Amino acid sequence: MTGAIALAGMAALRSGAGLVRLAVPEECLATVAAHEPSYMTANLPGDEAGHISIRALPVLEELVQSATATACGPGLGRCRGLSHLVSRLYERIDRPMVLDADALTALADAGIFSEDRAPASSPRVLTPHPGEFARLLGVSTADVQKQRETLASQFASRHGIALVLKGHRTIVTDGKRMAINSTGNPGMATGGTGDVLTGVITALICQGLPAYEAARLGVHAHGLAGDLAAAELGQVSLIASDLLRSLPAAFQALQDGNSL
Repeated sequence: MTGAIALAGMAALRSGAGLVRLAVPEECLATVAAHEPSYMTANLPGDEAGHISIRALPVLEELVQSATATACGPGLGRCRGLSHLVSRLYERIDRPMVLDADALTALADAGIFSEDRAPASSPRVLTPHPGEFARLLGVSTADVQKQRETLASQFASRHGIALVLKGHRTIVTDGKRMAINSTGNPGMATGGTGDVLTGVITALICQGLPAYEAARLGVHAHGLAGDLAAAELGQVSLIASDLLRSLPAAFQALQDGNSL
């Protein structure tokens, strides 16, 4: 899913990250690089199916040393080896990290949030939709939707993370504070918009914002970009790349104090 990681990378650029590097398997590196000339790419060892191989762990750990923040999940895919790889990165990377999409499934499969696990030593932001959050908790999606705020706050507090529970009126919490987002519209319920959000939050962390504040501002700006795009194009035709084109106007509006 090369489009997913490309969307995240372009969103990070549009959200103020000075340098963005996308680390992908050799099989898809040329395709990812062709999406946008403004980010860099790094080649990772792949397995027979084209997924990132566990052999990529030392390469990734070295790449991270030159990064301010990292993100994992968009376009990742799923396999047993990736569950081990993502859990190792989650526990060992000493930089802020944003995790979304298939990275959340990998963490759930690895049991990273079992009760006997200590929180990661560096900031972590998780951005699940209700189904992904249900897998992390081991409950049904219906159960999540019945008590979104309570479950989100408890999970964030227990594991020392910032949590973005996506959906209508997205919740952002670190277990002590909570914000209910007011921007966004139903047209954003389309493939790729979550990948854009991952890039936005990661870029804001790169600019010095703590995890909770970056998540809160990122969710608001992301929704505002969706609202600006919908005003121009309508909700029916909205696609994820429309958010990329509207991010500059969204950040300009926030800077001017027109949508706080």
